Amino acid sequence: MRSSLFALATLAALVSGVAQAETATYVVEPTHTFANFEIGHFGAAVNRGRFDKKEGTIQLDKAAKTGKVEISFDVSSINTGTPAFEKHLQSADLFNVAQFPTFKFVGDKFTFDGDKVTSVAGELTLLGKTLPVTLKANQFNCYQSPMLKREVCGGDFETTIDRTQWGMNYGIDWGFPKNVHILAQVEAVKQ
Repeated sequence: MRSSLFALATLAALVSGVAQAETATYVVEPTHTFANFEIGHFGAAVNRGRFDKKEGTIQLDKAAKTGKVEISFDVSSINTGTPAFEKHLQSADLFNVAQFPTFKFVGDKFTFDGDKVTSVAGELTLLGKTLPVTLKANQFNCYQSPMLKREVCGGDFETTIDRTQWGMNYGIDWGFPKNVHILAQVEAVKQ
């Protein structure tokens, strides 16, 4: 009888712990979320740009230390500050916006240090090809927004990709680098 009561109490504690773990959904806040890129230009300078239109959701269970992010970027919203450069980036030479109007990151392997996300591994779909990518978190925090009166979670993430793995080969023969540094700032509002 005593062992049955102990087993029942243990089961109740486990169920209670499971009930406390809850996945929350967050919607990407577009004024605080950008994907920026940097790529060398003949060793003399660095070309930079960002994508201004994006949408996505993040599911996060801080207790279970799990999550999923899905975010897509509109390639036609590329912004470098130079319209002619933007037009070339959108051409079939590079992002081929006519055939591939968006690129997408889906990540479901979250790594935590305590309650802070340290990386998110997933897949980047670009130019119709999907390959693994891990975004390292340089910082991450959740806070109660005084303006929105809701919880907001976000961070600054980075990775470096070899663009030729996705078939973006323009300029390689001229010495343009294959590696592109990606900096992503993301903030999302709890729903």
